Amino acid sequence: MTNANHSVPGVNTSGSTTITGCPVQADTHSLTAGPDGPIMLHDVHFVEQMAHFDRERVPERVVHAKGSGAFGEFEVTEDVSAYTKAVVFQPGTKTEMLARFSTVAGEQGSPDTWRDPRGFALKFYTTEGNLDIVGNNTPIFFIRDAIKFPHFIRSQKRRGASGLRDNTMQWDFWSLNPESAHQVTYLMGDRGIPATYREMNGYGSHTYMWINAEGEKFWVKYHFISRQGVRGLTNAEADKLAGIDADTHRRDLFEAIERGDFPQWDLYVQVIPFEEGFTYRYNIFDVTKVVSLKDYPRIKVGTFTLNKNPENYFAQIEQAAFDPSALVPGTGLSPDKMLLGRVFSYADTHRHRIGANYLQLPVNRPKNAPVNTYAADGPMAYDHNGDLPPYAPNSFDRPFADQQGVAEDSFGVSGDLVRRAQTIRSAEDDDFSQARDLLMNVFNDAQRDEFVQNVAGHIAGVSDEGVRERAFQYWAKIDQGISDRIRVAHAEIA
Repeated sequence: MTNANHSVPGVNTSGSTTITGCPVQADTHSLTAGPDGPIMLHDVHFVEQMAHFDRERVPERVVHAKGSGAFGEFEVTEDVSAYTKAVVFQPGTKTEMLARFSTVAGEQGSPDTWRDPRGFALKFYTTEGNLDIVGNNTPIFFIRDAIKFPHFIRSQKRRGASGLRDNTMQWDFWSLNPESAHQVTYLMGDRGIPATYREMNGYGSHTYMWINAEGEKFWVKYHFISRQGVRGLTNAEADKLAGIDADTHRRDLFEAIERGDFPQWDLYVQVIPFEEGFTYRYNIFDVTKVVSLKDYPRIKVGTFTLNKNPENYFAQIEQAAFDPSALVPGTGLSPDKMLLGRVFSYADTHRHRIGANYLQLPVNRPKNAPVNTYAADGPMAYDHNGDLPPYAPNSFDRPFADQQGVAEDSFGVSGDLVRRAQTIRSAEDDDFSQARDLLMNVFNDAQRDEFVQNVAGHIAGVSDEGVRERAFQYWAKIDQGISDRIRVAHAEIA
């Protein structure tokens, strides 16, 4: 903490003041009628302090509420200019950045070590505006259509009567939505609880677009590979840590940076030619699927290093806002239904949580790019455009955009408006094949043994017999032998 005798920029060091800057007489005694009398309503310092105290919390994130973060630098070490014109990805470019890691389902005070995916959100302060890549520590997700997202999250939260998280709700949702199988397999494996935030990979998860200087378009998948290695916790280790220190991951990240042990991640991308993206054997716009590294190997882009802790957690991490809608020239979106839903919901969440002008907060505002936006006014407006016309077009030399024609980052749409599941492109593009491959061909014997125990233990918390049986059938569709082992292990626990 800052010593009271040390100078802090912008702070009156001779004593405290009101928020308007007026010196105050005391922070330790309110104004009363005599030493034992009632407090006076005109004690403006007392009223100001109490009124602000009552309002010093903002609504926590509905998802990803518990987290931590740090600042750093991203350096491009390779040449991927053939695929994107984005300045942030050009050879030798160095860009200031912010990273925030988080659990998904837990609230602010929940333990860091619950079995849960981890958010992996990055903000790059580029010279073309802020670029946000908002993903997880898993390359896939539980659902493929954003309309299911509120239902999914509620199934992972708390029951109405008891206020407790409930395994029955979780398995009821998962078993009724078979597209969840790949992510649930990942979640129940040995990477389901990262040992630390430093020892996990990150992924953009969705498919994004890159555009090069010639206007050629490509599909990309972002992979952030930890230089610290990847390590997970067992249930027993995680439960022990939760009892000892519920903030173990937050503490580990902060203390590592404080001692100069700066964590690093290498950015790789999988690049899929534009037209091939529509015919590849897996639907690359389905976030429950991965794209084979054998078909499209990773291409290295550069490395980011986290080397600076926040000076104030609330101002710089709690108020940090990450939006998949924050793009820069040379990047774009895809027809991924989950991604397109997030493009709306993330920004809208921040408008509710921290206000319509959340992008004017120092941690969120573009640091290296000028802004000329026709968004105006609203609560807590700090930036303004003076007496420039607040409308476009105008006749008074305030520039505005008026490009017409096909959008540079377009991907083409056709057909009737329908409510229908995404197209299954091949027999292996189903809900269970990739989960089966992960379980039987990626996991080794020891990992499968731990996986069986993890699933059996979790199903043991399911109170409804029908939901429990459906959970066994869920795994049978992936592999009958594994399902039988889970059933036996469950019986031993029960």
